[in-house]
Amino acid sequence: MAETGGMPELAAMKIGVVTFPGSNCDRDMVHALSEGVGVQVVALWHKDRDLQGVDAVVLPGGFSYGDYLRSGAIARFSPIMESVAAHAARGGRVLGVCNGFQILCEAGLLPGALRHNESRRFICRNVHILPVSRTAPLTAELDPASPLSIPIAHGEGNYTLDVDGLKALEDGDQVLFRYCDEEGGVHPWTNPNGSMGHIAGVSNATHNVFGMMPHPERAASADLANTDGLGILKGLLTAVTA
Repeated sequence: MAETGGMPELAAMKIGVVTFPGSNCDRDMVHALSEGVGVQVVALWHKDRDLQGVDAVVLPGGFSYGDYLRSGAIARFSPIMESVAAHAARGGRVLGVCNGFQILCEAGLLPGALRHNESRRFICRNVHILPVSRTAPLTAELDPASPLSIPIAHGEGNYTLDVDGLKALEDGDQVLFRYCDEEGGVHPWTNPNGSMGHIAGVSNATHNVFGMMPHPERAASADLANTDGLGILKGLLTAVTA
C-alpha cells in the first residue's frame, strides 16, 4: 500500500460496508466514502465471512431484520459479525452508524445499549453534535469547539449504561460526541432522545471501534449543502494500518 507522509494514500485504502437484510443507508455510505472521501469501497454481505482485506469496516444504518426483538439483536448473529469481531480484536477499525451502533452494542463490541427514545417517537431531523474525545482517532482531528450539523433518524437512540460504565467512558476518553446547540452548549433541550450524558457516540476502550447515532454519510456532499460529516468519515481512516 502506497504511503504519503506516513499514512496510506486514500485511493489505496479499502473500506468494507456491510449490508444486512433491512439496511437502508448502505448505498449512502458507499457513495460518501467513495465520492466524498475518495477510498475504495468493498460491498460486504451479512452472510460473508471474508472481509476481503479491507482496512476498516462500516456497519450502516437501517432496520436490520426489521428491528425484531431489539434493534440489532438479530444482526449481531450474522456470520460476518464473527469476522468483524476478529478484525476489531486485532486492532482493526470498525464504525457503526445508527443501526450499526445498535448492532455493535448488542455484539458487545461497544459498551452500553440503545433504548427507545424518551418521546417514544421516531425522530428524523438535523441536530448538532460536539466532538469530545481527544484520543479516539475518529474525533481527534475535529475541533472540540466547533459543533457539527448531522442528521439523525432513529426510534431507539437513547444511549444507556450504568453509572460505573459511564465513569469508565469518561475516564477512558471514550465519549465521541455529545448533543448540543449550534453554539456548542449542552442543555436538556438539545438532547433529542434522552441519552445518558447527552451522548451521541462512543468508542471502545482501545479506540478502534466506534458507534454513533447521527448519520455522517447524510452530511457529506455539497449537493446537500452540508459536508460536516466528511471530517468524521476521514477520521475513521486516521492511522489505519494495512
